[in-house]
Amino acid sequence: MTSITSSNILIIATHGYERSELRVPFDKLNAQGAKVTIASLKKEPIKSWDEKNWGDTIDVDLTIDDVNIADYDAIVLPGGQINPDLLRKEANAVKLVRDFVDSGKVVAAICHAPWLLVEADAVKGVDVTSYSSIKTDVINAGGRWHDEAVVTDKGIITSRSPEDLDAFVSKIVEEVEEGRHERRAA
Repeated sequence: MTSITSSNILIIATHGYERSELRVPFDKLNAQGAKVTIASLKKEPIKSWDEKNWGDTIDVDLTIDDVNIADYDAIVLPGGQINPDLLRKEANAVKLVRDFVDSGKVVAAICHAPWLLVEADAVKGVDVTSYSSIKTDVINAGGRWHDEAVVTDKGIITSRSPEDLDAFVSKIVEEVEEGRHERRAA
């Protein structure tokens, strides 16, 4: 088991991430003592989407290609429509998500980010939630979709929208402190 105060959390995102879905976990997990790292397609600042327009940027620590999953206890996937749609077209991003799923480490996805779980073949037979507009995508990929603030199945955490961020972050902390989870390989 890992204490949140000594954990290393990876967030992967690119341009168009929903601002609150990256910033709230980033800020709250850091405030609890976790070391939070941001990876993206390029090592350059990425721009958020903030409700109805472009928002601020956040610095990127490393590229997705440079991530060593052995260095992290969990991966967090923020949503927004643009961010996960761009990432799910990138083979290296999908492979990274699949590798986290296969490792048994905590995987947390909110809003549209379960698209990455679908692309990584990680929802088949798994209880999940998502933003309602991708419910059919999740179900068609074999996920058991639930309309709940946060759904967890063997360390795979999913939430619906920014309104669920408090429950989402609390569940990340809980699952990281539980440790690795046995699940089928993606």
